[in-house]
Amino acid sequence: MTRRPVKKRPRGGVLAVISLLMIGSAVIRLGLEAGPALAKTEEPTAPKTNQAQVDLPGAQVLLTELLRREEALKRREAATLDKEKALAVADQAIEVRLVALQEAEEALRATLAIAEKAAETDLTRLTDVYQSMKPKDAAALFETMDPGFAAGFLSRMPPDAAAGVLAGLSPEVAYTISVIMAGRNASAPQE
Repeated sequence: MTRRPVKKRPRGGVLAVISLLMIGSAVIRLGLEAGPALAKTEEPTAPKTNQAQVDLPGAQVLLTELLRREEALKRREAATLDKEKALAVADQAIEVRLVALQEAEEALRATLAIAEKAAETDLTRLTDVYQSMKPKDAAALFETMDPGFAAGFLSRMPPDAAAGVLAGLSPEVAYTISVIMAGRNASAPQE
């Protein structure tokens, strides 16, 4: 076999071009990215708001709108705090009134208990008076009473005293009072 002669390639031609392209790319990148960074560090005296106004013409409008919203939010927050304080004061006043109402209710119950006890004492005493009277005299008095009222007294008396009073009444009045006494508990539940 014979060898073919190998053509000699130029050394470094293609590699040199690729290397130069890569170095050129790095320089361009460095120039593009480092330029603004260097510009920012070189102008420390320039105020940021002026730079923002120059760069973004709508930034002032946006800043104004954000400040307006912040103020509105602060006003709402203050109003909410005022409402919470008012509600706390109202809750406290309600609590005070509720306690006063409960105390008044207890006092009223005590007064009603005293009044009921006094009324019961009066009815017991009056019933004792009627049953200690002669049946004929008590019957004359019961004849003029309202039948419901008379039935109340007769139902509180012992049976023998009530029988004596009923015997002295006219048959119509005695019947009416008896019906009232019998029907008082007719509508009460049996069990």
